[in-house]
Amino acid sequence: MDSNAILFYAFAAVSVIGSLLVVSQKNPVYSVLALIGAFFGLSGLYVLLEAPFVAVVQIIIYAGAIMVLFLFTVMLLNVPREDAAEWDRSHPLYRPMAVRIGAVLALLLALELGWALSRTTGLSGAIGEERAAVSSVAELGKVLFTDYMFAFEVTSILIIVSMVGAVVLARKRDD
Repeated sequence: MDSNAILFYAFAAVSVIGSLLVVSQKNPVYSVLALIGAFFGLSGLYVLLEAPFVAVVQIIIYAGAIMVLFLFTVMLLNVPREDAAEWDRSHPLYRPMAVRIGAVLALLLALELGWALSRTTGLSGAIGEERAAVSSVAELGKVLFTDYMFAFEVTSILIIVSMVGAVVLARKRDD
């Protein structure tokens, strides 16, 4: 086994373990920190794919800026409550039907992932051609801000809406 394969498995393990810790932690702050670890694993995978620019952007933008916003939101929503134990017991996501729906959605996601992976056998040549077509940062910037501009704008609007929603949910109500 060569060193690239060992690095791939190491970075993949960091990403998968970090992602599993995100959904398994009870403390949301620890989940955010685990997501930062998963982002670092993904960044290492980008380096192995010979995409150092994307790896650096992954660290600077996602692990840096976006995760600071997520951490701020989590800390803003994690306001101590006097009746927190009662709220946890009566939360709608703990009802049996919600758990069943979540299990069905997880099963559908696993099936879709299996289907997608079964159809990616002939993409190795296309990936190499695409890498050659976008080899410089200038070309990458041109492609991103012409062909994929709508996706960037929608993503920024989605992030802003989620932050406004978090602030609205966290505000104190006069009941």
